[in-house]
Amino acid sequence: MGWAALILGLVTAQRLGELVLARRNTRRLLAQGGYEVGAAHYPLIVALHAFWLVGLWYLAVYRAPAGQDIDLLWLAAFVVLQLGRLWVITSLGGRWTTRIIVVRAAPLVRRGPYRFLSHPNYWVVAGELLVLPLVFGVAWYGLVFTLLNGAVMWIRIRAEAAALAPQ
Repeated sequence: MGWAALILGLVTAQRLGELVLARRNTRRLLAQGGYEVGAAHYPLIVALHAFWLVGLWYLAVYRAPAGQDIDLLWLAAFVVLQLGRLWVITSLGGRWTTRIIVVRAAPLVRRGPYRFLSHPNYWVVAGELLVLPLVFGVAWYGLVFTLLNGAVMWIRIRAEAAALAPQ
């Protein structure tokens, strides 16, 4: 197994584990009286991330020339982004999910990266979509998915802001 397959295997396992965590948190939040907002655009997010990851497997593992180098500087940047992802997930705790779940009685989270930045998870994801392809030398791929993600995030952030606005 090459480095690209190892890196992508770890990222794939991480994402699958996060989906399990998100599903568990979503069920619990809904049981607490929460409700979902923006369900119509959620399949776009899932498709975007799935195609991004599958495409990276194709470009970096199956199509790449044997012995292709991994850019260690970009890999280090991706590791830093994973630390940011972990910070976001731990800051939100049981409220972290891949969906927009509103629990009216719960105050907005103001700890961790949320003290400094609005939507830090979306910033981390935008960085990941660009940086991981750079690790494998496919900058064009990262740029395309970063732009597509920007369009989807424009929809999502508007839905989230409307749902969390004071009533």
